[in-house]
Amino acid sequence: MPFRDIVGHRRQIGLLARALGADALPPSLVFSGPDGIGKRRVALAVAQALNCLSPAVDLGPGRRDACGNCLACSKITRRIHPDVLVIEPEDGEEIKVEAIRQVIGQVTFRPFEGRYRVVVIDRADQMNHVAQSALLKTLEEPPQRTVLMLVTAQPDTLLATIRSRCCHVRFAAIAPHEIARDLVERHRFSEPDANAAAALSGGSFRKALDAGTAETTEARAVAVAVLREAARDADPRTRLAAGAALLPAGTRKGKDKSQAASDRGALAVRLSALASIIRDVTVLSARASDEALVNPDIRTELESLTRYYDRARLDRAFSAVGRSLAAVERHNASPKIVVDWLAVQL
Repeated sequence: MPFRDIVGHRRQIGLLARALGADALPPSLVFSGPDGIGKRRVALAVAQALNCLSPAVDLGPGRRDACGNCLACSKITRRIHPDVLVIEPEDGEEIKVEAIRQVIGQVTFRPFEGRYRVVVIDRADQMNHVAQSALLKTLEEPPQRTVLMLVTAQPDTLLATIRSRCCHVRFAAIAPHEIARDLVERHRFSEPDANAAAALSGGSFRKALDAGTAETTEARAVAVAVLREAARDADPRTRLAAGAALLPAGTRKGKDKSQAASDRGALAVRLSALASIIRDVTVLSARASDEALVNPDIRTELESLTRYYDRARLDRAFSAVGRSLAAVERHNASPKIVVDWLAVQL
């Protein structure tokens, strides 16, 4: 995927494209930022731009991008280019020294068919210390026409000597409006579904795509309704009745394990929606910029909630939702018990 097709990260992509256009790309880089936001995709776009047979100039003068269609670009996309190596942990295991030594042996030779040999180490923080140490010499004196990119969500777990030998490119979560726009334009989402998926994505385009569109849209509507009902009446019985809307339809005792896990997953989506709504009500209460909202398309509903929730209550509600999510996702707690407890806290 060329730079121009990647969602978000315009500043980082601009820096990389200019460096490529000037043939000044550092040979060793660390791409850091939250999981699922497209760091690896950017790294592979760099590999395409380095080896593209028909470079594009769509990004502007002095900026290099790949065409995305030539034989080299196609091979990189399909992970069969002999000069583009992607190293990643398998099945939750760490990246061991044997894998790194194999890569080091390959980069000592000239590229086989491309202009550059590119090594992408995905989840580089999963390299054990022996593997990291084995990589040091190559990072310090990289072979000609070789670029190494370490992709990680936890750069601080890399050895200081690794970090000091690399140019650090920091990525942030993608803005919800950028995710929503791309979901509509290229993935045929409706606007309500795109906005709901983007709001619950945590800035990850991958998570937004994976989200069930109808489910996320309904989750936001339920979250707003629950907060409104909980705010209007302090009677615990009323709050319990309001909170029950968070439970997936048909939730009951006696289900088998797979059905129970499905119920907890559906509840987690609704709790995530609730957290995003509470966060936005806090933003509006603080009179912060609307650009900080993750649910800007339902601003009117959010504004109506600010009259019921002061800062202390919002903080308490946000904390309660966080604890409820942890109980559902990590401790397999009963959805009914979690929802009843949460409703009283709101």
